[in-house]
Amino acid sequence: MTNKGFTINERGQLNRFAIEPKIYVDETPRTGFTEYAEKLNGRLAMIGFISLIALEVFTGQGLISSLTSF
Repeated sequence: MTNKGFTINERGQLNRFAIEPKIYVDETPRTGFTEYAEKLNGRLAMIGFISLIALEVFTGQGLISSLTSF
């Protein structure tokens, strides 16, 4: 029986220790061509594209011309 953060075992003894939560293990693979990897790849590509546009707006040069001007 559970009641307000403590348990009573089958012999009627009170246990005032914390009740342990159920363990949850995510079995979804995180490598290879998974949905997670494709979403992450797309988001990183969008960040890179916006960064290149911001570079061109702030410097007035594109990526290739700013790299070759050094």
